Amino acid sequence: MPAEALPFRRAPLALTTIALSLAASACMTIVRPGEIGVRDTLGAQSDVVSEPGFKLFFWPIFDITKVSTQLANLRVQMALPSREGLTISSEISILYSVEPQRAPTILREIGDDYEERFLLPVFRSAIADVCARFAAKDMHSGKRSEIEEEVRKAMNVRIGGRGFQIAAVLMKSIQLPAGLSSSIEARMRAEQEAQQMEYVIQRERQEAERRLIEAEGVRDANLKLSEGLTPAVLRYKAIEAVRQLASSPNAKVIITPASDPMTLGTLQAGEVGGAPTPKGPAATPDTRR
Repeated sequence: MPAEALPFRRAPLALTTIALSLAASACMTIVRPGEIGVRDTLGAQSDVVSEPGFKLFFWPIFDITKVSTQLANLRVQMALPSREGLTISSEISILYSVEPQRAPTILREIGDDYEERFLLPVFRSAIADVCARFAAKDMHSGKRSEIEEEVRKAMNVRIGGRGFQIAAVLMKSIQLPAGLSSSIEARMRAEQEAQQMEYVIQRERQEAERRLIEAEGVRDANLKLSEGLTPAVLRYKAIEAVRQLASSPNAKVIITPASDPMTLGTLQAGEVGGAPTPKGPAATPDTRR
């Protein structure tokens, strides 16, 4: 056999090998973790799901459709109605998952494009019903979490038994109408100013109460003090004061009331209302005329 004819004889063998390899690769697949496989036999889907792992099947009689059971994020950009009839734009994320045992029913009754054909219509209906009960400002305030929870519950009720589980509905990038945003900001500033004024008033009221209590304490102390200041006590205090002045080495003039004169002898003796003790020349009466 001529050597030139060998490549042509080997060509059919190579083509046959390639065809067998392609056929073999078409009869095997891998179901990865987070997925389940649904077997299709001549167009009829089985109710038995295939767990993750390496799978062999005889194509085209058999086929395996893989469905993700992981938590999926369906993003939607839509306009939401409010109780006042306003339109609020928002980006929304729907976190959902497929129940593994219900995957064959989902593919058979809805199809593999279940997001567009089933989940989105249910979501649009639920969020429209819920948002219509809330004011526009509520979607931009602390009530947003309440709206999200109401939408999630409404969707789970409407898709009950269909094989889907809504984990959360998250509203993001909420855009209110320009005029409404300005009015909400003005109202919030007014509320903050009112709260600040209330704080100032409360502080001033507490300060006034403190001063009143202080004045009442001073008044009560003065009343107690005045009750204890008898004439004898006042005279004793006066004598003590004059005595301290008289004991000073500096020159001084002490003037006492004419109705209650206090002599130096009295100050030196320290007697209250008693007779002075004569001492030296100062106690000798002057008899010269």
